[in-house]
Amino acid sequence: MTLQIFLKTFLNILARTILKNNFIRTDFDSKSMVKSVNFVVLGKQDLASEFGKKGTVTDLSLYDRKESDTIKTWVTPSGFPDKIQPLFQAINLAEYVVFHVDKLDKFTGEQIIALDSMKKEKGILSHTFDVDESKLDLMIKGTVIEKYIKVEPDKIKEEMDKFEPLTNDDPPEMVVDHCFDVKGVGTVILGKVTHGKIKQYDNLKLYPAGIDVLIKSIQMHDDPVEESLCPARVGLAVKGAKPDEVGRGDIITKEGAVDVKTEIELDFQKSPFYKNDISEKTKNISSAEINMDELSTSGGFSGGAGGGAAA
Repeated sequence: MTLQIFLKTFLNILARTILKNNFIRTDFDSKSMVKSVNFVVLGKQDLASEFGKKGTVTDLSLYDRKESDTIKTWVTPSGFPDKIQPLFQAINLAEYVVFHVDKLDKFTGEQIIALDSMKKEKGILSHTFDVDESKLDLMIKGTVIEKYIKVEPDKIKEEMDKFEPLTNDDPPEMVVDHCFDVKGVGTVILGKVTHGKIKQYDNLKLYPAGIDVLIKSIQMHDDPVEESLCPARVGLAVKGAKPDEVGRGDIITKEGAVDVKTEIELDFQKSPFYKNDISEKTKNISSAEINMDELSTSGGFSGGAGGGAAA
C-alpha cells in the first residue's frame, strides 16, 4: 500500500469515527445549563441565513447559532407556499416571530392569518423598501401582528437579541419534527423540548405509538449535553424505536402524560377574515376525510406512526 492510499484510507476511517462518536461522546461540559431561544422567519425566508448556520432542510429549514450560554434557532417553512402544513408547523416550533415582508400578496395574507390564529403575539415586523407600509398596516389591522415591534431591516438582529429564553418546570415533553437512522448510532430524533427537562438515560414514552424509548445521548448545536431544558432544540439518540415508527408531531414524554384518542371533538371558530357563509357541505365533512397528520400542524395533536392522535 502506497503512502497516499494509506493516508486516504486513514482519513476516511477517522472521518467516519468522528461522525459516529458525535452522538456517543461522554466528555460533557456541565458548567452551566444551555438556554434556548427559537424564532420563525416568515416573509423573506432567506433572511434566516444571515443569522445562523444552515442545518436540517426538508419542508422546514433550520438555522442555529450559539452565543455564550444560549443557542438561537431560526426555522423557515421552506415547503410553503406549495403546502400550508409547513407554515403552521414552523410557527409552532418558535416562541418568537421575525416577519420580514417583501411583497403584499395572498401568501403574505396567509402568513398573517396563520400567525393570528396561533396567537403568536411576540415578534418583529419589518419590510423591504418597495412595500407600501400603509397597505401593510391595513393587512395586519386587528391581528396580533399589530403588537409586533416595527424596525428597519438593519435593526432586526439588534431587536432579536432583546428576546429572553422562555422555560418552565413542567414534566418533560418533546415534539418531534424529524427522525432518521445514523450508522453506528441508531435512531436519532430531532425536535423541540416544549416542557420541562429531558435528561440522558431517561426512560420515556413515544406517543401515540406508546413505544418505550431510552434516551442514550443528547445533542444541542452538535455538542453533547447531559440534559436539555425547554424550549431547547435537540437531537436524541434513542433505543427502542425505529425511524419508521416515528413521525412528525409525535410526542416524547413520561408514561401516562398524553391521552391518545382515535376520535377528536374540535371547537370550530370561523376566521373573521373569511367573509362568506359556510355551506352545509363544508360543515358536514366526514371524519374519514380528515387526515390525522394534517391535524398535527396545529401543534395540539400528533398524527404520526401508531394511528392515533395525542392530545
